[in-house]
Amino acid sequence: MKGWVSHEKAVRALTASYAAIAPGEPVRLAKRTSNLFRPRSTTDAPGLDVSGLDGVIAVDETTSTADVQGMCTYETLVDELLPLGYIPQVVPQLRSITLGGAVTGLGIESTSFHSGLPHESVTEMDVLTGGGEIVMATPDGEHSDLFDAFPNSYGSLGYATRLRIKLLRVPGFVTLRHVRFDDATSAAKAITDVVEAAAWEGERVDAVDGTSYSPGEIYLTLARFTDDADDTSDYAGQQIYFRSIQQRETDVLTMYDYLWRWDTDWFWCSGAFGAQNRWVRRFWPRRFRRSDVYHRLLGLDAKIGLGGVLNRVKGVPAVEKVIQDVEVPVEALPDFLAWFDAEVGMRPVWLCPLRTTRPWPTYPLRPGETYVNVGFWGQVEVPAGSPPGMVNRSIEEQVHALGGHKSLYSEAFYDEETFQQMYGGEVLTAVRDRYDPDGRLSTLYEKAVRNS
Repeated sequence: MKGWVSHEKAVRALTASYAAIAPGEPVRLAKRTSNLFRPRSTTDAPGLDVSGLDGVIAVDETTSTADVQGMCTYETLVDELLPLGYIPQVVPQLRSITLGGAVTGLGIESTSFHSGLPHESVTEMDVLTGGGEIVMATPDGEHSDLFDAFPNSYGSLGYATRLRIKLLRVPGFVTLRHVRFDDATSAAKAITDVVEAAAWEGERVDAVDGTSYSPGEIYLTLARFTDDADDTSDYAGQQIYFRSIQQRETDVLTMYDYLWRWDTDWFWCSGAFGAQNRWVRRFWPRRFRRSDVYHRLLGLDAKIGLGGVLNRVKGVPAVEKVIQDVEVPVEALPDFLAWFDAEVGMRPVWLCPLRTTRPWPTYPLRPGETYVNVGFWGQVEVPAGSPPGMVNRSIEEQVHALGGHKSLYSEAFYDEETFQQMYGGEVLTAVRDRYDPDGRLSTLYEKAVRNS
C-alpha cells in the first residue's frame, strides 16, 4: 500500500509540475504508455509528473472500499486487493489499464451486466483540473457537475489523482460454462434472460461475456464465483483461452487467472505476432505473453512499417485498421452482427452485456436497459485509394442508426456537430468553462477525432 503520506507527496510533485508549465502552454500527462489506438500529437514540452500516483493508498474493509491513485494499473490493484478477498467491481480485461484511464475513458468486463462500467463504482475522486486546482468531486457535492461529466472525458476535464471505489468480495475460484448458440437471435435472447435473472438454467451467474466465431457459432461464457474447485486450467502457459471456449463445455480457473484470461493473448490478437504458434509459444517467455508487450510490438511495427511491406508482398492493395468497441441495444445485436458480417467480415468478435446504473451525460446510454458491447480488433482489406476511415465511418453510422454508441479509445471520424450531440457537448462545455477557463486542456473532440 502507498499510504496517505506517500500519496500527498505525489500530489505535491504533480502540482509542482503543473506550475512549471508556462502560462498559455497546453497541459498534458508526462506518460509514455497508453492503451489508446488512435494517433496522438507529440511534443517535447514538459508534462504533468504522475510518476508517484501509481498505487493503492488504503483499503477499508469495513466499508468494502479502497482509495486508489489515478495511475494505478488494474494489475497492481488486483495484486493488492485479491489477497484480502476483494476485487474492483469491474476489472477491465487488460492488466495495464489504469483506474483513472478506465474511469475517464470507460471500461467494461463480464461483471458489467450488474455493476455497470468502472466509473459507476466510484464514490468520490480528486481531480486536477485544467485550471490547476485539485477538487474533490462527488455525486451530490459542490463539484457534482465534474463528477457527472468526468466519465468518457479522456482528460479533457482534468486528471484523477485519487478515486474511492466500491469493492466486490470474491472467493478464490471461478467455474465456467461455455454455452453454444447457433444464431445471434437466440444468443441475444439468452443474454436478456441471463441479465434479468442473474442465472441460467437454475444456476447463478456472477459474470457473463460471449465470443462469436461465426454467424452460426456463438458462445456465452457463464461464470460462477466459488470457493470449491477441482483442477484448474492454465491459459497463461501453452494453452490458449479463446480456443478453449470452442473445445470445452465447462472449465475452472482461479479468480486471478479468470480476471486476466484475455490478457495473455490480447483476446486473440497475439496470433498476429506468432504467439499462438505452438513452437513459437514454447520459447516465448511467459512473462512477455501479455497485452502491453503486444501493444509495444504494434507500435514498433508502425515505426518500421514491416506490416506494410508484407502486405505489398502479398499483393494486398490497401488495409484499414478496424479496432473498435461499440455498444448496441441487445435487441439490435442480431441486426448489427448481420450487417457487420456482410460489410466488415471480421471474426471472432467479443460480446459483453452491460447495464448502466444511472444517466451519464457524456455517454448517454439508457439506464436499466441492456446493451451489448461488441469488440473487434484487426484490419481489413480495402480497395486502393479508399478514403481514410471508410470502414470505420460506416461502423459509426450503423451503430448510431441502431441506437448505440461507440467508445473513443480508437479512431473516430464524426463531424463536430454530430459528435457534440452524441457525447454531451453542451455539458462538457459548461464544465470546462468552470474548471478550465483558459482552455489549457484539449477538448474531447480535439482528443478523440483530431488526435491532438
